[in-house]
Amino acid sequence: MNTSSVQDIARQSRVAARQLSSTSEAQRNLALSKMAESLESVKVQVLEVNAQEVMKAQQDGQSAAMTKRLTIDEKVLQYMLLRLRKVAQRPDPLNRVLQGHTNPAGLKVYKKSVPLGVIGIIYESRPNVTTDAAGVCMKSGNAVILRGGSESLQTNTLLTDAMIEGAADAGLPQHAIQIIRTPGHEAVGELLKMDEYVDILIPRGGKGLIKRIAEGTRIPVIKHYDGICHLYIAEDADPAQAVDLVINSKCQSIQVCNALETLLVDKEYAEQILPLLQTAFNSNNIELRGCEQTKKILPGISLATEDDWHTEYLAPILSVKIVNGIDEAIDHINHYGSGHTDGIVTQSLKMAQKFEQQVDSASVLINASTRLSGGGDYGLGSVVGISTDKLHARGPVGPDELTTYKWVVYGDGHLRN
Repeated sequence: MNTSSVQDIARQSRVAARQLSSTSEAQRNLALSKMAESLESVKVQVLEVNAQEVMKAQQDGQSAAMTKRLTIDEKVLQYMLLRLRKVAQRPDPLNRVLQGHTNPAGLKVYKKSVPLGVIGIIYESRPNVTTDAAGVCMKSGNAVILRGGSESLQTNTLLTDAMIEGAADAGLPQHAIQIIRTPGHEAVGELLKMDEYVDILIPRGGKGLIKRIAEGTRIPVIKHYDGICHLYIAEDADPAQAVDLVINSKCQSIQVCNALETLLVDKEYAEQILPLLQTAFNSNNIELRGCEQTKKILPGISLATEDDWHTEYLAPILSVKIVNGIDEAIDHINHYGSGHTDGIVTQSLKMAQKFEQQVDSASVLINASTRLSGGGDYGLGSVVGISTDKLHARGPVGPDELTTYKWVVYGDGHLRN
């Protein structure tokens, strides 16, 4: 794809974004419904094409985690369609009056929510991002430019073309949803230069991709680099609940950004809970790497190094550290964590409140699995990623997070004195 083609896409998206900003909630919800119907109609082709791309990825020596992220089966596809339909059921994020007043002279001033404009989504492996991103952007009235990885180009193109057809049937602008259809880095490089037309970039993938995007553009980027997620088991935690939460946080899907990577255990509880956890982890083929105190209780495990506390494994490996109370747990999380998702298991409301007030993370969970922080379980429907930034969005990025605001003022010939 040459430069002019990327520029054409960006220009077309800018025009579409202006048209989208004045669409009604009913029209955008209809578009989401028709997008899901259109995807359902090409289900057989999607599954066939995706199976071919998965086979090629395996033949090319891609990792098992990568090919799993790439795979769409019947269950995954139905989940993708469900997320589109759920986001349609969300309240309209646009045209909300965020605040307002009438001044003593009768000047009406208010602040209302509006779309960001044009969103560029650059991602690897996961074709579900294609449908999630388009759904969230249509709900929030933003035009979207999709750029998936070359390993899933055919799957992503087929998904996108179906959604374009559905959105157009509902009367949305022709270029509301677009995809860059050529593999290679050149087109991405040109998209990064399109600050005249593109308002926000959202990279989804490994740390290398996100860093490359953030450092290579003047366009604002919503991002997270790492998901070094923690659970702290306090001394009063219920043992059965603690084991269930830790196992679910780590084992439910090891290759995702909100999977547990470091477990912190209160020293007063370690001898009781660690053997129970080791048995459960052995059943799930998880390698444990522990601090020296942990090794005294579980002598067969590896000794954790300083690097382990800094590592997002995305693999069947977990680091374990015994800490001297909640203050040490909080200090460890704030020092080594990535600000993504961290949690505590405790029966003490006072301890839970202290933890959530002092842990500086986008999501803080009390007696709940870290795997719940993806956005769907927060009631957001689809999301386009998770942000560890503090500006513009933080945590799961759903329709509300893809809006900004404008000030609107109604007067009656008002002049400034």
